[in-house]
Amino acid sequence: MRNRRRRNRGRRLKKNSTGRNIVPRLLLLAGVILIIIFFFGDHGVYRLYEMKSRKEQLLVSINQLKNEQEELKEEQKKLLTDTTHIEDLARDLFRMALPKEKVFKTLPKSKD
Repeated sequence: MRNRRRRNRGRRLKKNSTGRNIVPRLLLLAGVILIIIFFFGDHGVYRLYEMKSRKEQLLVSINQLKNEQEELKEEQKKLLTDTTHIEDLARDLFRMALPKEKVFKTLPKSKD
């Protein structure tokens, strides 16, 4: 009888020991999965970093466009009100001249 009891205890310990090893492994696996989700999920750290860098790029782009818009508004105001600016543009772009003015066309120097 003693031999039977010893054999049964050994079997019971093996069954319980494998059951005990599964729980820590499952907890470890769940922890690893949560860490992966935390870093690489839709709202993870990596995504947050990407969104912050994209936000900075967009802010720089917005500032450049605002500056360009201000320059265009100033140009529009000059074109509507400043006659000397309009005359300068007409002379430079369209080679126009006032009466009694002469327009000279200069040619670039050739490397002959």
